[in-house]
Amino acid sequence: MSGPLQGVTVIELAGIGPGPFAGMMLADMGADVIRVDRIPSTGGGGALEALMRNDSVVDRGRRSIALNMKDPRAVETVLQLVSTADVLIEGFRPGVTEKLGVGPKECMARNPKLIYGRMTGWGQTGPLAQAAGHDLNYISLSGAVHAMGPVDRVPAVPLNLVGDYGGGGMLLALGVVAALYEAQRSGQGQVVDAAITDGAAVLMAALYGLKAKGSWREERESNFLDGSAHFYGNYRCADGRYLSVGAIEPQFYRLLLEKCGVNDPHFAQQWERAEWPALKKKLSGLFLRKGRDEWCAVLEGSDACVAPVLSMSEAPAHPHNRARGIFVEQDGVVQPAPAPRFDRTPSALPSAAPVIGCDSAYILRKLDLSETEIKALIASGVVFQTGGC
Repeated sequence: MSGPLQGVTVIELAGIGPGPFAGMMLADMGADVIRVDRIPSTGGGGALEALMRNDSVVDRGRRSIALNMKDPRAVETVLQLVSTADVLIEGFRPGVTEKLGVGPKECMARNPKLIYGRMTGWGQTGPLAQAAGHDLNYISLSGAVHAMGPVDRVPAVPLNLVGDYGGGGMLLALGVVAALYEAQRSGQGQVVDAAITDGAAVLMAALYGLKAKGSWREERESNFLDGSAHFYGNYRCADGRYLSVGAIEPQFYRLLLEKCGVNDPHFAQQWERAEWPALKKKLSGLFLRKGRDEWCAVLEGSDACVAPVLSMSEAPAHPHNRARGIFVEQDGVVQPAPAPRFDRTPSALPSAAPVIGCDSAYILRKLDLSETEIKALIASGVVFQTGGC
């Protein structure tokens, strides 16, 4: 392993969504992430269980031990792991890990320097803390969903990037790293309460600032960043593909018009909101004259602030992405490379997601259990070891 977090040990109680994303971020930066998985069901499960199984790109860089957490011996195993770890992250509803016997009190009694990272949607406290929910529900409380989408339709359903990953998993990873830094000075651990509702609100900080200055309207598609302005949006091209335009600053806007051959004086009214619909209609007609890649040949790479709207199949092949190695391939799976980049302690692509229970016996040996003890735990159903690993 490599990366700035080399030497840091993280215990991850397996979950879905933002928790695993935080685990990926930490593993990508070199942390040794040991995932505590549930023992797989014998029936194979349905489509939803297959979708949520911890074997995707986000689950790379782990070692897996599968335990039956209803058994006290499994709970003791987790506490033993915690005793020499630096971090534990979990994504259950508030109070669940306490009921399991691996809450902050129990874990920090074994390891006072432990950073205990908690990932939830609503947070550890508040009227909604115990309610079920998903990404869309959590970010709805921040004002983000209300601001997205065309004015004549219901608010758009965004991908779960704002909540689960940006406002959730990345927030937890940042909180964990900050707490680790503080623990080096104080010698004490602490609980990190990372909630998607909190994180989504933080991501909206700039827009709340614009609203306070009177520069942001609450009506959708009436602001320069929400698709209303002609100089900031996506345009359909002659081939049915799309071009993104972000020419906000006057000098970039002038260059866009120049390169597109626009000399209509109407376009001089860049910041007149009342003119945006008409100007957008004109610009839409212009971009329909050529295919996306034809426009890119004219505009991309200049200060006109234009880029192609790429599909997930196209993105890895784009020259810029290829030059920077933004995407990599591992075992036939194309995926984003670790980020950000470090010049002295660079991160390397971690191993692929582990098969559940693949490392159970290995991890137990690291806890100094004998082969007889390990075999007994596996035979009793407390521990699951995948065959062939």
